Amino acid sequence: MGERRATIVRKTAETSIELTLDLDGTGTFAIDTGIGFFDHMLSHIAKHGVFDLELRATGDLHVDQHHTIEDCGIALGEALAVALGNKAGLVRAGSAYMPLDEALAFAAVDLSGRAYSVLELRLLGREVGGFEAHLLEHFLESFAHAAKLNMHVKTLAGVNDHHKAEACFKALARALDAACRMDPRRGGDIPSTKGTI
Repeated sequence: MGERRATIVRKTAETSIELTLDLDGTGTFAIDTGIGFFDHMLSHIAKHGVFDLELRATGDLHVDQHHTIEDCGIALGEALAVALGNKAGLVRAGSAYMPLDEALAFAAVDLSGRAYSVLELRLLGREVGGFEAHLLEHFLESFAHAAKLNMHVKTLAGVNDHHKAEACFKALARALDAACRMDPRRGGDIPSTKGTI
C-alpha cells in the first residue's frame, strides 16, 4: 500500500487554499479558514475520520462566507480523490449513526466515482456562531462533487442546530473512515464488478 496522502493548492480571485490530507493519520488537525464554526465542523472530519488534515484558507469574507466554504469543499474533495488513487483494495462504502445529546445523525458514503449527494440536515436557518448554517449543505455538495462520491447525510432527530450539524459531520467522518479502509481480503482488487471505479 502506497502513501495515501494528497496536497491541494487552490487559488482563485476569491480564495487561496492550501490543504493536506493523510488518510492513514491519527486524527490530528490544524485548520484555519477564518470562520470559527466551520473550522469546528472540519475538525470533526479529521478527529472522527482518523485522518490528518491541515487546511489554511483565506477568502473574500468581506463579501460573505460562501466562496471560502465552497472552495474548501472542492479542495477537500479533490484531496480525497487523489489520496485514494485507483481505489484498489478499498472497503469502498461505509455508514454510521452519531448521537449528540438530543440530536441523532446518519451518514452513508460510497466511493463510487459517481458524484451525488442527498442532504437532509434539517437546520433551522439561524446563524450558529456567526455562521450561516445552510452553507454546510453547500460545502457537503461541493465536497461530494469534487471527490466523486455518493453521499447521504441526514439529521434523524434534534432541536439545536449546533448539535445537529456536529452530529452530521461526526457521522460523515465515521462513514468515510469505514469506506476508506483497506480490506485485506481483496488482495488489492478493485471493489467493483466493472473492474474500475
